[in-house]
Amino acid sequence: MIEFEKARVRLEELGLLNAAIYLDALLEKAQRENSTYIDFLNGLLEAEVVERQRRNMEVRTKLARLPYRKTLEEFDFTFQPSIDEKLIKELATMAFICRAENVIFLGPPGVGKTHLAIGLAIEALSQGISVYFSSLTRLIEDLKKAYEENRLEKRMRIYTRPKLLVIDEVGYLPLDGLGANLFFQLVSARYEKGSIILTSNKGFGEWGELMGDPVLATAVLDRLLHHAHIINIRGNSYRLKDRLKTGLYASPRNSV
Repeated sequence: MIEFEKARVRLEELGLLNAAIYLDALLEKAQRENSTYIDFLNGLLEAEVVERQRRNMEVRTKLARLPYRKTLEEFDFTFQPSIDEKLIKELATMAFICRAENVIFLGPPGVGKTHLAIGLAIEALSQGISVYFSSLTRLIEDLKKAYEENRLEKRMRIYTRPKLLVIDEVGYLPLDGLGANLFFQLVSARYEKGSIILTSNKGFGEWGELMGDPVLATAVLDRLLHHAHIINIRGNSYRLKDRLKTGLYASPRNSV
């Protein structure tokens, strides 16, 4: 027992805290299965690595400020046949981030735009890619406050530093002149340097009205769409699919 405690303390001193926790259980397993020394050592190190990866994922997810966790595996592609599942799987490889490309999800409310955006964000996090999530409204409010306090450049780094920036709910509220200009600055700063996943309920032809300036809207779209995968989702509300199946709800026709 003295040697066991000594080994456990040494593991803790080396910072292998999870290995120290699992030491007793893995020793019992090794004795029961008559494992070799190298098998026992690999099992001990694997326990440490797995736990560290789990904790790192938790920290990265928290820093990304995702509103909730929804994976791509949870998405019902059969309910939204307008979506090319093969393309989504290709995007999940994260090759688009290596090429600093964007992904634009368009469609009416409830069709799964945010679910897919978050699913891709979680996949990026699992591959060690830095992610930050924000609704457009919260993002613009944050940058406006920084602008008024003369710290815009510093605050802008929050949105330009991550490899992947997810901007949700573009189009639900119009932008004023300052907000539209700040959005343009952000998109320009990330152009060909970092990827953006954006969800919107507005067709591109409506962005002039959304931003209050057709010329500025054209400039934003020119940068967003130059290297972009555009996914236009046409279908019923994903949130109401159970009601639709029972016939308790009749969805109105939606278009983008």
